[in-house]
Amino acid sequence: MSSKPPIKVMLVDDHEMVRIGLAAVLSTEEDIELVGEAGSGQEGIRLAQEYKPDVVLMDLVMEGMDGIETTRRILQILPDCKVIVLTSYIDDEKIYPVIEAGAFSYLLKTSRATEIAQAIRAAASGQPVLESQVASKIMNRFRQNTKKEPLPHEELTEREMEVLKLIAKGKSNQEVADELFIGVKTVKFHVTNILAKLGCEDRTQAAIYAFKHGLAED
Repeated sequence: MSSKPPIKVMLVDDHEMVRIGLAAVLSTEEDIELVGEAGSGQEGIRLAQEYKPDVVLMDLVMEGMDGIETTRRILQILPDCKVIVLTSYIDDEKIYPVIEAGAFSYLLKTSRATEIAQAIRAAASGQPVLESQVASKIMNRFRQNTKKEPLPHEELTEREMEVLKLIAKGKSNQEVADELFIGVKTVKFHVTNILAKLGCEDRTQAAIYAFKHGLAED
């Protein structure tokens, strides 16, 4: 029975000592084959075309072409390749652009050798691995992006909402003033604020808005 072919891995890092260290780590893994090492983004693209790796370990900050652009270019050539970012940086300016460029996993260079090997195997089988700090940053950004924009009437004060409901019932400024025990001038002030906040030109539009959003009841 034939065993699965090894996972073809390529390194892209402009620090030779990092490449030597990673190569030593990967050489002990029977199911992982190091097919190429690149010291720059441009070289990484050339070697990716030549060796067609399953997984690329990518440094982010490099002289010349950085890891973000290199990731984007490699994935244009090899869309099924999985890029694992291996970096010392977890600042927003690095994380989001490289993930948008198509990076599959994101690890820190402080990761243990076993964690890097596991991330390679996971990537090869379609499972992304995100360093915990990176995962929480991404989740927080996702939550911020999914927060709904408040509706205009949610910006109204309690008093402005009371005035709006009375306007919707067709009450005049004087009637509103009498009902709320405030001066007519104060009512006019509230009406001006309500129209501005709701983006309405006149009381009629404000009344229509109130009915549309179910604010005219009670």
